[in-house]
Amino acid sequence: MGHVLAKTILISQTIELIAKKYKLSIEEARNNFYKSDVIEMLDDDETGLYGESALYLLSLYENYLKNKCIETD
Repeated sequence: MGHVLAKTILISQTIELIAKKYKLSIEEARNNFYKSDVIEMLDDDETGLYGESALYLLSLYENYLKNKCIETD
């Protein structure tokens, strides 16, 4: 349960990047991000993702979207 402040800031920054890149409202971007596997990975302190940048999390989110599309094709 450590690194809460870093995670909170990182999540907020990542959601803003998603909203801007995909032309979504903050609420839509937040909902989409919280449905992704990335948020679960970030919640696990063992991954160390709390020390990465929002751009890195955005790239993980984009990989999640790509893989999700491949699975549904």
